[in-house]
Amino acid sequence: MSTVNMAIFIPFIAAMLIPLVYKKLPRLHIGWIVLVIPTFLFIRLACYIPTIARGETYLYTAQWIPSFDIYFSTYLDGLSMIFGLLITGVGALVILYSIYYLSTKESLQHFYIYLMLFMGAMLGVVFSDNIMVLYVFWELTSISSFLLIAFWYHRKGSRYGARKSLLITVGGGFAMLVGFIMIYTMTGTFHVREIIAVIGEHKESHLFLPAMLLLLFGAFTKSAQFPFHIWLPNAMEAPTPVSAYLHSATMVKAGIYLVARFTPVFGGEAVWFWLISGVGLFTLFWGSFCAIRQTDLKALLAYSTVSQLGMIMCLFGIGSASLHMDANIEAVLYTQATFAALFHLINHSTFKGALFMVVGIVDYRVGTRDIRKLGGLMAFMPISFTVAVIGSFSMAGLPPFNGFLSKEMFFTAVLHVRKLDIFAMDTFGILFPVIAWIASCFTFIYCMIIVWQTFFGPYRREKLERKSREASPGMLIAPVTLALFVVGIFFFPNVLGDYILKPAMASVFPSFQSDNYLRQPISPWHGFNTELMMTIGILIIGTLLYMSRRYWKGIYNLVPDSWTLDNLYNNTLTQMEAGSSFITSFYMTGYLRHYLLYMYVFFILAVGGVLVYTGAFDFHMANDAPINSYEWMIAGVVFTSAIAILFAKSRLTSIILNGVIGYAIAVFFVLFRAPDLALTQIVVETVTTALFLLCFYFLPPWRKENAEPRSKRVNLVISIAVGLVFILVALSVKSGKLFDTIAVYFENADELAGGNNIVNTILADFRAFDTMLEVIVLLIAGIGVFSLIRLKAGKGAEKIED
Repeated sequence: MSTVNMAIFIPFIAAMLIPLVYKKLPRLHIGWIVLVIPTFLFIRLACYIPTIARGETYLYTAQWIPSFDIYFSTYLDGLSMIFGLLITGVGALVILYSIYYLSTKESLQHFYIYLMLFMGAMLGVVFSDNIMVLYVFWELTSISSFLLIAFWYHRKGSRYGARKSLLITVGGGFAMLVGFIMIYTMTGTFHVREIIAVIGEHKESHLFLPAMLLLLFGAFTKSAQFPFHIWLPNAMEAPTPVSAYLHSATMVKAGIYLVARFTPVFGGEAVWFWLISGVGLFTLFWGSFCAIRQTDLKALLAYSTVSQLGMIMCLFGIGSASLHMDANIEAVLYTQATFAALFHLINHSTFKGALFMVVGIVDYRVGTRDIRKLGGLMAFMPISFTVAVIGSFSMAGLPPFNGFLSKEMFFTAVLHVRKLDIFAMDTFGILFPVIAWIASCFTFIYCMIIVWQTFFGPYRREKLERKSREASPGMLIAPVTLALFVVGIFFFPNVLGDYILKPAMASVFPSFQSDNYLRQPISPWHGFNTELMMTIGILIIGTLLYMSRRYWKGIYNLVPDSWTLDNLYNNTLTQMEAGSSFITSFYMTGYLRHYLLYMYVFFILAVGGVLVYTGAFDFHMANDAPINSYEWMIAGVVFTSAIAILFAKSRLTSIILNGVIGYAIAVFFVLFRAPDLALTQIVVETVTTALFLLCFYFLPPWRKENAEPRSKRVNLVISIAVGLVFILVALSVKSGKLFDTIAVYFENADELAGGNNIVNTILADFRAFDTMLEVIVLLIAGIGVFSLIRLKAGKGAEKIED
């Protein structure tokens, strides 16, 4: 098994073993054992960095459903390497953090099971080369994240946030699945490598644009792009380790990975460019604008995550325009857009993971995340304060932190994109740097809120639930490690660029992997250029807006809550639930006769309608055997008894007439020389009649309203219609044989199976597997009955011995 496959399956195997280990070692924090898994996987993946940096890739394929071209194919290249290292590296730090954050009174075995399921699913997403396998893991990330968000299920907010995230992301996943099927219909393959190779021949297909839109729908919902971002703030009800892992480094990056992976497929198209860059740019602005009004630190970080994801998405959209142009034109666009997107992808995981952990420490130590109650914590929590400053200033794009480097690249990209003469950028291109700069000002403001209103100002002990003090050294290891990466990447960015980012660039742009733009080093200083002037302007304007925010925060009240997307989501669910309740109450009446009525009417409309619409009703009776007079007599008895049941005055009369029908059918079997069927019919009819008599004996007396003439007429019409449809179908099937009968094959039962009785031979040999399954079903039912009897006996009755 390859290392990549091992990386995918080890977390799933660990998830199955965690309950056993937890049971055997109840006093040991199970997190210490689980910590070994992501640490080992991170080291194993890191061993491939030198070879990946040289341009090598690793493809492994195993059969799964080959008849449908579905193979378990995994692919390790520069792009999947970035995500693999983030998933395992940040995952190891999150697990270390959770060991000290979560109490041993929590259901730790469930927490780590869910976490391992999510880790394995995310690794499956980024390493899968077959898009159907990718989809399986994609939906598994939604399910496992639902379990993690709802970990504190006793909280209403946790249940609400988990359901909201599941509905939105799974809905997007279904759309993405349809898009994948369209891609397969165009290209004839599910493999990403092969799709990239042949997609150029299918760009004129009528399925090309719908497949693109559906794929982006799935990516936008998973990566919380506007207007699907509303699930992410509610997901903050999860424990802080979950927020630090899912919503800063992994799950929300899955949509970004999808966009990056399919850029060689759809890049260069105007729709792809405008949707990704436009939606990303607006998400950047809207997330930063909404973050300022939040009073909960985790909610503020949630909206900041939305904003930063929009920035990354916008960069990928801008970079995709390079596939529309010659490789030697606007080379800086390639570098400063896609390269900046990959760079900020890593930077965001480091500073946002550290910030989430610091917020978790604040909540853990003082008992609240409410900004209105916090202040003056710097004196009590100096290390946490230092990490918060590093993370916040990096997110604000200030030196000497890694966020400054990627933010400057972002400004370079939006400044150059307005110069393009494609996709009407000469008209609308000016909006990109303007909106980006305004959003960056808002970003600076909420970063200052995190630092100043949490750690500076007056200390209000009376508003805190617990006395303030610094976290334990164990809890600080993870955020301090991430903070060190934030600073270290700033001073040594080209180590990351040469070994991690450039191979990933070659994955996004396979045909450009040897061009000069990949050799340009990352530098923190480019002179007093426009980008630096924009940063200085952010510092000045952002500071003034932060200091005067009490005068302009009233703008958030201009839009009523009834107009928000959250309110639209809640109202939509409410209306859907009300509609489903109305429909359910309409047909779930509690009366069996109503259920039968609905089924029979549906059968008449569906089957009868198909017969009429397709003209399939066709039969010929010229070659049929003549019907004898006694056969007409028996048929008359069946018909008369069936009609008489509708007008019976007592249950006993109905049972007797029903029995007459059954025994008359048994006579037909005798006349048609089927004694085994006749015997079975007689036995079944006798037992059924006896059971009917027994059951009806305990029913209440027959009431007059049960015999309303109107209901009987309706029953009569429906019964005749159902019988007529069955007769027409049987006659049409009999007269419209498309294939030779298989009866000739079974006539050789003696030779093929060694049995003289053809019926027994079919049951025992030709249908052996089906019969075996039927026996297994009976065995399971018997075990269930036996278990129920023993359970009842254990409550006081005598114990049943074997």
